[in-house]
Amino acid sequence: MRLGRSLLLALIVALIILPAAHAAPPEAAQTEINHLLELIEQSGCEFLRNGTWYNAQRAQAHLRAKYDVLAARGQIKTAEDFIEKAGSKSSLSGLPYQIRCGGGAPTTTNQWFGAALARFRTIR
Repeated sequence: MRLGRSLLLALIVALIILPAAHAAPPEAAQTEINHLLELIEQSGCEFLRNGTWYNAQRAQAHLRAKYDVLAARGQIKTAEDFIEKAGSKSSLSGLPYQIRCGGGAPTTTNQWFGAALARFRTIR
């Protein structure tokens, strides 16, 4: 139910508040961002947002919705923009997102995405 509310909120923002759509991020940035979103979805990790832990699929859906809204507003031009503006903290509370994998200690998604992006760039 919460996922539905998040997507509904993103849709409302996109339809009512957003100015006319801007150009999409460059193709290279889109490739990197899609990789990061797929990585988190397939990670099996848990994602902390505003005090609640979510599974990887819900994390991906939430971050994809945020990305779509920000990209439509022309605010995402690079994978680093995605990490900073969509993937690192709550837009509502300002609290940092965290991720924990395999029972390990949580880390910030900023660090997790940054390391994943660096690895991706070395193999491309």
